[in-house]
Amino acid sequence: MAAIEARRRFFVMALTLACGVFACSSRDARGAETHLQQSATAPTPTPADPAAQTAANKRATKLVTDETGRRMAIPLNVQRVVSLAPNLTETIYALGLDAKLAGDTTYCDLPPAAKEKPHVGAPQDPSLEAIVALHPDLVLATTSINRAQTADALLKIGVPVYTSDPHTMSGMLISTATIADLLGASEQGATLVAQLQQRLDTLHVALRDRPMAHVLFVVWEDPLISIGQNTFIADALRWAGAESIIVANQNWPQVSMEEVVRLQPDYIVLTADHLAAETHEHVNNLRERPTWRELRAVELGHVVMASDEFTRPSPGLVDAIEALAHELHPEAFSTSAAELAPNFSQWIVGAGLRPAPTTANAPAFAQFALAQSRTEAAVCAR
Repeated sequence: MAAIEARRRFFVMALTLACGVFACSSRDARGAETHLQQSATAPTPTPADPAAQTAANKRATKLVTDETGRRMAIPLNVQRVVSLAPNLTETIYALGLDAKLAGDTTYCDLPPAAKEKPHVGAPQDPSLEAIVALHPDLVLATTSINRAQTADALLKIGVPVYTSDPHTMSGMLISTATIADLLGASEQGATLVAQLQQRLDTLHVALRDRPMAHVLFVVWEDPLISIGQNTFIADALRWAGAESIIVANQNWPQVSMEEVVRLQPDYIVLTADHLAAETHEHVNNLRERPTWRELRAVELGHVVMASDEFTRPSPGLVDAIEALAHELHPEAFSTSAAELAPNFSQWIVGAGLRPAPTTANAPAFAQFALAQSRTEAAVCAR
């Protein structure tokens, strides 16, 4: 009897213990299920400040090589970008990614909304402190107006800088697609690039049977600086049905007026802002100036003011190419340049009233080209 009673007590204790474990397990399971449901429905917490957001973004990175050969780690999820050049700012807006633009330069004024962004200084000498204070996941730079020292300094302190180096329209389109990809917008990039390429192809068809207009493209007037064969401006001119009379390996060669008189260009092409407020009067006075009046282009009034988009390797450059093509080859089109781009400062001397010039970065670009020209000249003189 004692043995039977002992076994009975054992089974009762075991059954009680099992029930207790089951009850606890059920509560834990219900608690875990509730926690998972709350986690699934609750919004993912986001860092309250840019510094925390940047730190979070840096956890997952990818290695990329920019167009100058620099290799660096870039966050997979880029949310904050600083642009160091007007053409890059324009590209970001053209892609519809301006919400990611944390800051830009004092020369970034197209579209007008870009002027409202925090500025980090001029493209040639931006403030590193101002850039870092914006906590960017990525900084965008370009060889067309930025200095290599800026990118080197930022990379040294751990700020990734992707530098583009477009020398042709094809290069500009590739850079546009790459920027879109870096910012997580590959589809927008592919769509925009396809649209721009289609417009260029349409121009090519319209102009393919017409002779090239021989032009002098003036970047800076005193000293006279033009463009070399390997610049994006030279390639843009070719798409507009024109070619530079200057053949030079330097990007921004200094040219003598005597050489220009000898070559006798069909057209003189100036950008709207590099001559500032007195542009219209200045151009009309070319006929009265020594040496310049010896040019048949000046005598015939073939002095064209092109959009200052010509100084920016960005999607807006295609607009400028189309408008210049209409100026140089009006017989190839049913639409006039004024109808095509009424907001551009483009006209031929003596054509009358013109739209007010924009306030874009042409002066800064011209000064940059002047500095680069002097550097190139010094290297060639060695």
